[in-house]
Amino acid sequence: MTSAYEIGDADELLPASGYRTYEVFQRERVGETTNLLSPRELIGDDMLTDPHRLLSILREQYPCYRDWKGNRFWITRYDDVTSIFVDDANFETRSKRWRFGDESLGRSLWGHVPVLTARATRIDGALTGIVEGAIADLTGAGADLTGAGADLSAGFAARIPLELWGAVLDLPADDLPLFAQRYWRMQRGAGWDMTDRLGGLAAFAELEADIAPLLQRRRVDPADDLISAIAQLDLDDAPATAADVVATVLEADHETLHGGLANLWCNLLTQPDQFDVVRSDRRQMKFAWLETLRHSPPVHAVQRFARHEVERFGRLLPDGAMLELSAAAANRDPRAFDNPNEFVVGRQDLCQREPRGQYRADGLPSGIAFGMGKPSVHPAVPKERPRSIYAITSDVAVTASTMLLDAFPDMRLTDDAEPTISSLHLGEMHTCWHLPVAI
Repeated sequence: MTSAYEIGDADELLPASGYRTYEVFQRERVGETTNLLSPRELIGDDMLTDPHRLLSILREQYPCYRDWKGNRFWITRYDDVTSIFVDDANFETRSKRWRFGDESLGRSLWGHVPVLTARATRIDGALTGIVEGAIADLTGAGADLTGAGADLSAGFAARIPLELWGAVLDLPADDLPLFAQRYWRMQRGAGWDMTDRLGGLAAFAELEADIAPLLQRRRVDPADDLISAIAQLDLDDAPATAADVVATVLEADHETLHGGLANLWCNLLTQPDQFDVVRSDRRQMKFAWLETLRHSPPVHAVQRFARHEVERFGRLLPDGAMLELSAAAANRDPRAFDNPNEFVVGRQDLCQREPRGQYRADGLPSGIAFGMGKPSVHPAVPKERPRSIYAITSDVAVTASTMLLDAFPDMRLTDDAEPTISSLHLGEMHTCWHLPVAI
């Protein structure tokens, strides 16, 4: 006679009385909270401005926190977050089109090497000119130390990624402002606000209408831009459409470069000792960027969904459960980093190159940057394919920032500047929105 949990058939576990094996650990009442944290705080203003107090409570006391109001599980420790993010057998990331409620809105074509190559080629060719133009426009605005100054957030961090999109798509310069406005509406529409979602769907349709004639022309007369690469793809099911182009643009990461550049310069300008490290040795700019991704990630969290019922962290996660993976909490986990709340250029306990495996290389953890995807399975210098988005984004950020520092080595905050890093809406990019400087 076998016991209630003894293996019977070779691949079957026999539970007692019809209950799942782990249900005994799931005796939680709906609405049950904790004595150190209220679920309401996780949707309060502190999560927009300075979430680290709340996140540290979650990380140290409730590392797998069932948030009944948000209908999600918060995962906050470094090893836990990275293990879930790379586990495609048990968890999935859903597309921005899914958030629109319609995954038939075109196809993301980033899995095709010609599309990746077009993006990398265009970025490499356009970067220097775009940065030089931004620097030239900053010069006059930042001359007065006591005046408004030049705004590095709007005039540098926000401008460069959008102009790179113009280059990648080979858009006429006059069309870029309208593209940028529709692009932002579309990105915001992928959130949870229904009004923004309707605006995002409208922006998607407007961009689709704009791109349709461009796609048709580049089928006949292709160049080396992303639209031409998509137009020339030999797809098995159906030729690429303008909706596919827009879906591909939508699913790409934008926040890491924009938000990361602003946060990098906010950290340097508000901490003169760390700025001096970079100013005395330009090679340190790469390490300042990597430390920014750890200390001040612009993408604070990402959602993963359980593909099926799975046990993790002493809990039974139901099929479809949403897990809120917090990079902001994990990147300041004292189990992974020494003095994690400090911004330290060139810190010795941080991986200083593109990570492999579960966000580690050389035995060291790296900063979690969700927007750049999971660590690449390809070599650092791949054959017959472009560099990873991690490498491309880092190259752009470091090159642009080094050129800015070379142009304005004595740059400083204006006298009345009080820069902060925050989100405008819950779940959106966490960055420095206003960074006035005298140059």
